[in-house]
Amino acid sequence: MSEVDFQTQKHPRLFIPNFLSSHECKELEFIHKCSSTVGYRPNVFSTTLSHLIATNSSHFIIPFIPIRERLKDKLEEFFKCEFELFIEFTGLISWSRGASIGWHSDDNRPYLKQRHFSVVCYLNTYGKDFNGGLFHFQDGEPATIMPAAGDVVMYTADDRNIHSVDEITDGERLTLALWFSRDGSHDEDTKLVSLLSQHLLHKSMASSCLPFPASSNMYWCSQNQASTDHFGFNICWARLHVLGYDIYISQDSSSGFDVSELMVKPVRLVRGSELLDHEFVNILHALQVVQFYCWKGSALQTNMSNIDSKVVKLLDVQREKISGINSLLLNDVNFASRIFCRRPSYLEENGCIYFNWTGIVAAIAAWEDYVLKLSKQIHLQLPYWRMQESLYNVQIDA
Repeated sequence: MSEVDFQTQKHPRLFIPNFLSSHECKELEFIHKCSSTVGYRPNVFSTTLSHLIATNSSHFIIPFIPIRERLKDKLEEFFKCEFELFIEFTGLISWSRGASIGWHSDDNRPYLKQRHFSVVCYLNTYGKDFNGGLFHFQDGEPATIMPAAGDVVMYTADDRNIHSVDEITDGERLTLALWFSRDGSHDEDTKLVSLLSQHLLHKSMASSCLPFPASSNMYWCSQNQASTDHFGFNICWARLHVLGYDIYISQDSSSGFDVSELMVKPVRLVRGSELLDHEFVNILHALQVVQFYCWKGSALQTNMSNIDSKVVKLLDVQREKISGINSLLLNDVNFASRIFCRRPSYLEENGCIYFNWTGIVAAIAAWEDYVLKLSKQIHLQLPYWRMQESLYNVQIDA
């Protein structure tokens, strides 16, 4: 199906199927599921570029760059505003069970009036990865968009394109969202280049690859959306839990720690009655490797013949410590399971259904290669970005 031009004076919009490749969708899904924090609405989770920088994961910005450029070019071409637009916001946003939003325009608040155009890229598929979550325009065509991985919709952010999203009833609906402005004072790139300069200029590539968690309340999800509500779950712990993992922290007692301390402690992965004898620097590090295995699992299967996985049986005293940690970070397991419920298609496509510890060990090394490659790219491109105060794809000869 080719792109569909719905350009009219009343409701200017453009729908483009298969704009993003499957690889691009899966890579952004990986980044979001190992980096996201609580979002702006109940049961919504977000990953912003500034958050990636703040958590020492700025290298994950690299996959966004060519996608942003292609989207901006297409938007300016369609709306006939070449060289007029600035990217005001870029972020990954997922909607989980119970999330919805009623009729609105994207500039419907005084502090949002700088937003002139909206772009939504769907990273997974309705009916396969989630149910509910249909996108509706109040007027004009198309009236309803059934999200499919790779599809993109572009539209003006004003009241000519009032829209809503149905409640998610199952799974997790993933999108890449961008807003564009004609006002250069709202260019997010200027701020991002400044943040990148502060975080990367005096760091080696190796030291800039290991993630460091943000404030613990940014990862706390509760039913009343209050970070002070102790009944809920930590997003990082929950995402591991629904994939079948627990976390072990080798400390004498968990009673003396608060959640912030637990987030930065070295951890080991546990599955069932087995513990992998490999120490991750913190929960985010472990989560990134596990999600990388979910993304690349089937490809890693062919490279595991000579890998030795050091797995030991879990002791009763270790089980008790895990229970103590879970009582702090995963004390509403049913709520976590409803929000991050797994779908069989996700497991089959990503290889997690064929879990083995050798695969996780292979993923540790493959993840290191992946992030070092991205880190090298961002260190090489940053000087050019600083000169232009803009993030763009720099062609550098090897």
